[in-house]
Amino acid sequence: MEGEDGTQQPQFVLAHKLFLLTHPDVDDIEKVRLRDEVFNSVVADDMAPLYETLAANGVLNLDQKVLDSMRAKIEDDLKKLDEKIADAEENLGESEVREAHLAKSLFYIQIGDKEKALEQLKVTESKTVAVGQKMDLVFYTLQLGFFYLDFDLISKSIDKAKNLFEEGGDWERKNRLKVYEGLYCMSTRNFKKAADLFLDSISTFTTYEIFPYDTFIFYTVLTSIISLDRVSLKQKVVDAPEILTVIGKIPYLSEFLNSLYDCQYKSFFSAFAGLTEHIKLDRYLHPHFRYYMREVRTVVYSQFLESYKSVTIEAMAKAFGVTVDFIDLELSRFIAAGKLHCKIDKVAGVLETNRPDAKNALYQATIKQGDFLLNRIQKLSRVIDL
Repeated sequence: MEGEDGTQQPQFVLAHKLFLLTHPDVDDIEKVRLRDEVFNSVVADDMAPLYETLAANGVLNLDQKVLDSMRAKIEDDLKKLDEKIADAEENLGESEVREAHLAKSLFYIQIGDKEKALEQLKVTESKTVAVGQKMDLVFYTLQLGFFYLDFDLISKSIDKAKNLFEEGGDWERKNRLKVYEGLYCMSTRNFKKAADLFLDSISTFTTYEIFPYDTFIFYTVLTSIISLDRVSLKQKVVDAPEILTVIGKIPYLSEFLNSLYDCQYKSFFSAFAGLTEHIKLDRYLHPHFRYYMREVRTVVYSQFLESYKSVTIEAMAKAFGVTVDFIDLELSRFIAAGKLHCKIDKVAGVLETNRPDAKNALYQATIKQGDFLLNRIQKLSRVIDL
């Protein structure tokens, strides 16, 4: 299960290739290569159930001879696995019986038969006593969930893992669960929680089976930028030694992070444009591409405007290396959506900030709640008088 040699599991490499095969932005020549690689991976692991699904959806062409050959191999392997289970139950101890059932579970995972894999994992769990081994079974279930992007299964498995940790469990598995939960949060648009979980796992990362460390740092930086304030971003991300050792290997990421912190907005937009392709072609981030783009722009525009009470639109456009019309259109959208606290004086060509005063807002809220409470008391007193 765990990438012992620090490599990503083949099923996640395959999942990414399948995602790219159906992506509209991937060119046809690349898709021909990907189709061959997917077919070879499916045949190599005898993934007949997955092959049938992909053929039915038109992702791969159906070769009946290949399918029949895979089915025959699966039938033969299952027969051997059942014989091992029977032998263990008759002649060996409980741990050997569990191992035999686990081997069958892993076989179903390997061939891409999700339902049978989940059923067999439940059977294996019924033969398992140790909390650590039960946790490993939950990790197998989580991997199935992420392969098929079954968020209901992932959510239930994470809750189950947390309940198991109340019974005990080692720190290594707890830290691994943080990465799985962080990936789930990021995939379901909870970027703040994802950033916190990823940052907690930076120095203890061992979850190579789902993605490499470079990808983990990529996710950590992206989620942190739209979740942390400047001080926290400096302490936890910009100056983090674990991030500094890797960030240079990822195209545009170092410039993206540092130009934001150093207020080099022209460089930031340039790096941001380079990163968009990477984000768009990521199977976990792709559904949130437009949302993330908006949130990043909100952060950078807010940071720029924080330094001014008023500033000309021309000066802001120059700082970002874009046209006045572009900035005018961008800001009007964000102001209308309540994302930026400023107003545009189109005649003077000036932006005027109107940052909300936290104390004043709290005072107004208290007054409003007080009025509401007094009205309720008055209504209640009338009822009592009657």
